Amino acid sequence: MIDLPPARILAIETSCDETAAAVIENGRALLASTVASQMDIHARYGGVYPEVAARQHVLSILPVIEQTLAQAHLALSDINAIAATRGPGLAGSLVVGLNVAKGLALGAGLPLVGVNHLEGHIYSAWVYNDGEPPAPEPQFPLMALLVSGGHTELNLMDAHLSYKRLGATLDDAAGEAFDKVARLLGLPYPGGPSVQKAAEEGDPTAFKFPRAWLEGTWNFSFSGLKTAVLKESKRLDGRPLPVADLAASFQAAVVDVLFNKTLNAAREFNVRQIVVGGGVSSNKPLRDAFLAQAEFPVNIPRLSLCTDNAAMIAAAGSFRYALGHTDGLEIDILPTWPLS
Repeated sequence: MIDLPPARILAIETSCDETAAAVIENGRALLASTVASQMDIHARYGGVYPEVAARQHVLSILPVIEQTLAQAHLALSDINAIAATRGPGLAGSLVVGLNVAKGLALGAGLPLVGVNHLEGHIYSAWVYNDGEPPAPEPQFPLMALLVSGGHTELNLMDAHLSYKRLGATLDDAAGEAFDKVARLLGLPYPGGPSVQKAAEEGDPTAFKFPRAWLEGTWNFSFSGLKTAVLKESKRLDGRPLPVADLAASFQAAVVDVLFNKTLNAAREFNVRQIVVGGGVSSNKPLRDAFLAQAEFPVNIPRLSLCTDNAAMIAAAGSFRYALGHTDGLEIDILPTWPLS
């Protein structure tokens, strides 16, 4: 474990369609967090419209930062470093947040820390609200399942900021599959919550959808599952779709693969703990599956930290800052930056 020096990190997150800022103290204590969602704006398009997202970030980012500092009862002079997401994500969105972070760092004479969005999702496991009893700190070695709209992968961590990617999706990410299946079933964007809600009234055993186990690897694949849902809907030949049963059966297949592959990897690499992060970690059946097993302690962040937020970027940035991983103003966005 790292003994973090007393520090307050102001973080900015604009990787996709949320404009977010947060302040974390000493790596874990969340003093303030603000998220300006664009969900209603993009719902009309059935997904994120990149150019619109970037323009909205320009409008929202300074008020979001000001609100966050006010909520924390701090001025910029009380901050020790600025952290910002530099990738992966939408290039236009990332440019807005990273350039504002550069400007703040330059103007205030503060260190700048570039953070991988994916490691942010992992480090959401370290965050707790200031004033509340701190949750136990995750223990290494640990298995981290990252499961979101753009990424599904397993990472082995034996120390802070040390990642060994064991496997990843070969096609669709789990969250992407949720969005596409939601569209097939006529459910609104975003697909994850819509499918989960529809599935509550369905039978998860109604359809025998495939599980791509990809034996001998830690990789994932959800494209075939998505295609199976499409074929089943076409087979019904214009009859009313059993949306609830299709949603429940699809969701059960995704959860089955994510849960069991992660558990098998945890056994194989003899880890002490499992961490689950990313937007899909807010899925209730997935959370329930991990929390119901007693073989490994599991850390799944509270719902507000599952989707994109700046608290997770501040936490990851705190550990980078503590280890001297700061950046110059010449750093650029890395839209496809992997953890490994």
